[in-house]
Amino acid sequence: MWQDLLMPGTEVPEKIIRTIAVYFAVALLLRVAGKRDLAQLNTFDLVVMLLLSNVVQNAVIGDDNSLAGGLIGAVTLVATNAVVVRASVKYPGLSRVFEGKPDTLIKNGEYLDNRLWKLGLRRADIGQAIRNQGARSVKDVAEATMEPGGTVLVQLRDKDRTATKADIDRLLAEIRKLEARLDR
Repeated sequence: MWQDLLMPGTEVPEKIIRTIAVYFAVALLLRVAGKRDLAQLNTFDLVVMLLLSNVVQNAVIGDDNSLAGGLIGAVTLVATNAVVVRASVKYPGLSRVFEGKPDTLIKNGEYLDNRLWKLGLRRADIGQAIRNQGARSVKDVAEATMEPGGTVLVQLRDKDRTATKADIDRLLAEIRKLEARLDR
């Protein structure tokens, strides 16, 4: 019993190679699947993600059901991810390979339907995101982009932007100048 629990059923180098290979294969699959899957997991996407983890499990562990084998796989996954993340910080080109680049979804108040279609997004999905960020409609948006992680960033047209602290501070300074002139 202890031997089955503690002794990996697969050679350690093979287990490490399997785990690293699966890591990169799944990363590629997620990259090909697109940002939409990262942005919003609907029921179908969640089912696919859960089944994907189960499907690749056998590729990682092989015939090995030991605790040691599982721990070797887990440590290899975490270590591989740590190396990839740090390499992506050091080499921005690598980050673009793994994560992609931002995609413009709206420009000058108009949806870019070809981009929405490419990313598998509906206007309603983006409409909700722009309303959450202060726009009443697509016409209020100067530009909306989907970032590599799936977040939608909205830049409102100048006339539709809310005042920032810097805007208020600038106006208060102008008011003080006017008050000083009036007091003379």
